[in-house]
Amino acid sequence: MENNIYEQAVAFKKRYPFTIAWRIKAHAKVAQKHLNPDEQVLYVFTAQKNNNPIDIITSYVCVLTNRRLLLAHKRVAFGYFFTSITPDLFNDLKVNMGFLWGKVYIDTVKEIVPLSNIQKDALNEIETNITSYMMEEKKKYINFQANI
Repeated sequence: MENNIYEQAVAFKKRYPFTIAWRIKAHAKVAQKHLNPDEQVLYVFTAQKNNNPIDIITSYVCVLTNRRLLLAHKRVAFGYFFTSITPDLFNDLKVNMGFLWGKVYIDTVKEIVPLSNIQKDALNEIETNITSYMMEEKKKYINFQANI
């Protein structure tokens, strides 16, 4: 699969145009910068990283790779925010669907990451991609720990 995060984020927005996301190109550049040479992009989506349906300025590009889940946000003036969630830190995923938008909560060992203002039609696709990948990877960690 192509590693161009921006193109995949735009394709997601075309499929789900009511998902609220701004400055996708800038956010995608941050994620692309942190992509390791041996990583392959499996799935890309956009969302707001917050729990407030009125706050629409914290757009993130979310990238599932063959190694981890990346969350990238380029600040307007300078700097950026970047989060990496590896399968060993992943606990669970929760989906809430509202009237217009939905939310995905990624539960990790350290925190719960809320991703909101996602078009409700996209929720199943996001959940399926993240959960199926993380569960397969967690099996590897469990097998590895059992062999130690």
